[in-house]
Amino acid sequence: MATREKVHSLRFNQDHGCFICCMDSGVRIYNVEPLAEKIHLRESLVGSVGHGEMLHRTNLLAMVGGGSMPRYADNTVLVYDDRTAKLVLEFTFAVPVLAVRLRKDRLVVVCQRQIHVFSFPHSPRRLFTCETRDNPLGLCEVTPLPSADRHILCFPAHKLGAVQLVDLLTTESTVSQAPLTVQAHKSEIACLSVNREGTLLATASHKGTLIRVWDTARRVLLAELRRGSDPATLYCINFSGDSEFLCCSSDKGTVHIFALKDTRLNRRSTFSRMGFLGGYMESQWALANFTVPPECACVCAFGANSTVYAICVDGTFHKYIYKADGCCNRESFDVYLDLVADEEF
Repeated sequence: MATREKVHSLRFNQDHGCFICCMDSGVRIYNVEPLAEKIHLRESLVGSVGHGEMLHRTNLLAMVGGGSMPRYADNTVLVYDDRTAKLVLEFTFAVPVLAVRLRKDRLVVVCQRQIHVFSFPHSPRRLFTCETRDNPLGLCEVTPLPSADRHILCFPAHKLGAVQLVDLLTTESTVSQAPLTVQAHKSEIACLSVNREGTLLATASHKGTLIRVWDTARRVLLAELRRGSDPATLYCINFSGDSEFLCCSSDKGTVHIFALKDTRLNRRSTFSRMGFLGGYMESQWALANFTVPPECACVCAFGANSTVYAICVDGTFHKYIYKADGCCNRESFDVYLDLVADEEF
């Protein structure tokens, strides 16, 4: 494979049917099924881009400058309207922006010690600001659907290993003096995910060995899933659309798939009945897994009919089909950076 430009970030849209790729050469947007490039914003328009977020399949997307040839500062969020082919909104902050999250009614901007929530896209104004623990990874997730059961904003709380939950629909200028928190881990939070209904929260620490799944209403632990026994950096956690499965990717180059509804499908250790190992071996291990290029960062998500996608920063696209018996086979492979834009979206 020829030498390729640097990919700074990859992120699926809210229904996992598209993904956005932020690069030194600008921004590309791809449809997943079938895999096709749909939009290419070149560096002559937007410069190099560090972070981006799609708004479902609408004409709006948010970007933050970054990389080797930025045209815009890294403390500014730009909203691009593909219908008019123009930058239509701009939000500037005192410090660099580490992530952006979009819903059809909210824009969330993540900085290292603050998270700002705006009404969006009509008459955008700042609704409230949350003070956070030092958050260099820009961790923050929101309930993606305005029609969901629970509208939550989650991010690392002030206490080590805790996650704070905030009502995303509040319009108060300050958040409640008694924040709702989940004490998820004993060490720093490294990865977060919320299901489409806002009822489930998945967390992982910087150790990367365990993923814990929580009920966001009762703040109780529902499942403990073991990715592995040795430490790893988790890049991504995602729920399936029906919340019956969960997938994760790490720097070990392996994507793990867990069952959440029928947890009997998950593997248990053959030593689980031997008491000398204690609770360690009682964790649930993945139902299935597959491997992408080792030590290559990727994001993963579920498609229809028991499929999982992995999109890697080396430009590769992987599609696997998994079965209840743990069998996992590759359905397709492609190099998305080699695709030419398709005008129909």
